[in-house]
Amino acid sequence: MPRVRSLKPGSRTLPSKVYGIDFSGAQDAGNRIWIASARALDTGVEVEDCYQAKCLADSAIDRDRCLSALRHFIARQGVCACGLDFPFGLPGTLVEANTWEEFVLSFGSRYPDAERFRQNCWETARSCEERRDTDRESKTPFSPYNLRLYRQTYYGIRDVLAPLVKDKAVSVLPMQNKAPVKPWLLEVCPASTLERMGLYHPYKGRSKRGSREHILEGIENTRVVTIKRSALRTTILDDPGGDALDSIIAAYATFRAIDALADPGVSVSSNSMLEGYVYI
Repeated sequence: MPRVRSLKPGSRTLPSKVYGIDFSGAQDAGNRIWIASARALDTGVEVEDCYQAKCLADSAIDRDRCLSALRHFIARQGVCACGLDFPFGLPGTLVEANTWEEFVLSFGSRYPDAERFRQNCWETARSCEERRDTDRESKTPFSPYNLRLYRQTYYGIRDVLAPLVKDKAVSVLPMQNKAPVKPWLLEVCPASTLERMGLYHPYKGRSKRGSREHILEGIENTRVVTIKRSALRTTILDDPGGDALDSIIAAYATFRAIDALADPGVSVSSNSMLEGYVYI
């Protein structure tokens, strides 16, 4: 039987639970957010479930209730690692704060709504879409305030990260110290992970099931991800939006990241400590 790894202070072992969370800032976020739940083993993760956020306790399809339920779900998990695919920060030139934590905690008061958030960033950047250092390094598709991404950034920071940071319920990496008894939160980007693996090609849409299957098989062939139940595999492949598959990719990236994070010799740039860092 594969040995489950557990987190011990001062050791290089891993959290025994990994979550890949494909995030959305849409009004019907409960339908669009998918969560992959996996058990961390010595050499990879075994995916145990994959489901929409509307299935969480006290959740719903509408964004406010869904994100509240997601926050509480994360906070209750204890020792685990959660990879979420939204930007955890902004380019340094747009951050009017001395630390990332200060930026996050003041985010909601500085930007009253998503539209003013995007407008403020656009105007401050003089009508340009600036990128963070980590966006350039990881080759993420968009700037954090791009038209296709700004709601994801806004609601992810305001309604998920900020309340959890305020309550000291999580450790957001690498900007905060790793706490052995709290969930670790990491920014991931499924598209960048697929590019790095040489697996990226269009996979969203009802006609793209074959592409989703090809990608999933490529991930499984790494032997880092195992999906034993055929019904669960069917659920992942049958989701036409590709969001279920994205949550699996997020879990894969998260597992790879936490092993590196356990090594005290691994470091990131000072800019990333303010802007955020994408683990691919």
